[in-house]
Parts: sequence; structure tokens; C-alpha cells
Amino acid sequence: MIVDHIKNWRGYCFGTAWENAFGFLETLDPEIEEGEFPIDGETVFARVMSYSTKNETDSDAVLEAHRKYVDIQMALRESERIACYPLHGLDPKGPYDEVKDVQFFKYKAVADLQLSVFPGTFVCLLPQDAHMPQLRTGPEATKVKKVVVKISREALTI
Repeated sequence: MIVDHIKNWRGYCFGTAWENAFGFLETLDPEIEEGEFPIDGETVFARVMSYSTKNETDSDAVLEAHRKYVDIQMALRESERIACYPLHGLDPKGPYDEVKDVQFFKYKAVADLQLSVFPGTFVCLLPQDAHMPQLRTGPEATKVKKVVVKISREALTI
């Protein structure tokens, strides 16, 4: 997992797919329409979405992990908290969905690692980083607009 300010993305050398992802992120205006945006075919693409934040115990809060894609998540408007869990300590809710590249896990307790993401900061979540996004950063729910860039794990160079 990487947490940083977008102006520092060049400090991580992960190849062309990484550069393409941040080339897209640097151009985003918070007024961008919601939807899916191709960046480099199925290797790199983005989803822009809005939703109200919630608590970990809300029935629609999801704890998830991905195998094929790395997530780069960045708030465009307002803020959200992402609870992060080590994958090896979780109980699956069901099987891995290869088509959607997601597996959901049972929520047991508050995560030891909590990240607050504000406009201008990004979180890069790797396959071993199970995460519960869309959480409140304060006592009241807010309407967050964010982007998630998906990069094929195989396209990253180290």
C-alpha cells in the first residue's frame, strides 16, 4: 500500500502503466462526469463515482480485495476513510469473482489501519491490501466524489 500526495507520484517507478494512470489523474477536474474512462484498454482504466459515506457496521459497507488489478483511489470532492486489513487474517464471504476481480470478506472488527483520503491525496492498494472504502471521516455522512484507477498487476514494473 502507498499513501501520498498526487504531486509525489513520480517518486514511485512502476513503469508506463503507472505513468498513464497518473497522467489521467493529474488532468481530473472535480466536475468530471461519473462513469468509466479507458486509459490503456483493459490494462489501465478509471471509474468516477459518488456516494454517501457510512460506518463500518452499516449493512452496505463492503470489505474487499482484488487479485488482477491494483487500485489507485483518490477523492475529488470531500473525504472518505478507508479501513485496511491484512488479507491473510480475513474470512471470505464467498468465492473470488474472476470476472469482476473481487472477493468480499466478513467484517469482524475495526481495522488497526485507517486512512483518511482527501482531494490531492491518493492510496494505492495492492492485492494483499483488503480494504473497506466509503467510510465517514467525521460524525456525519458526506457525499464523496472519487476516482478509482485500475492498473493490471502484470503491467506494473518494479
